[in-house]
Amino acid sequence: MFRKKSVPKTRVLFIDQKNDFVSQIAEYFANKMFSDLYEVYSAGPEKDFIDCEMISVLYQNGEDLRRQVSKDFKDRDYLREDEDYDVVVYLERSTFDEWAPRTPWKGRQVLAPMRTRAEYEATDDAELFDEYVGSMNEVKAWVEANMADPEALKAMASA
Repeated sequence: MFRKKSVPKTRVLFIDQKNDFVSQIAEYFANKMFSDLYEVYSAGPEKDFIDCEMISVLYQNGEDLRRQVSKDFKDRDYLREDEDYDVVVYLERSTFDEWAPRTPWKGRQVLAPMRTRAEYEATDDAELFDEYVGSMNEVKAWVEANMADPEALKAMASA
């Protein structure tokens, strides 16, 4: 009776400015698809209420983010006390440009910019719904394509 040796999970932190949008979606899908490979967190330099419209649209599409919580970098109730992450994924270029040079995660940072709400061009509720679904699909596709192999994800680090 041999047991498979337990491999430690790769610790990943997803970041957007207020941890209220795409970082929440990324944390959700990474946990949903790859919880056996990763210990997943999300945060931002600031925290704010999670986008309620985004939560509603994703729920209508079968994805339940209602238990997600916005966190800033100092939040020890939900984040690692030691701030030791194997990979830190920035989902907004502006946040990456501002924070990547001054964080303790040098050499482990990945830039994967996603569309922000400011880039939405919706003129009515139906179009806004479609924009949110587009963001959900964009983030989900990135998680599927880049997180199946923890070593490949680590190799993506550019900063």
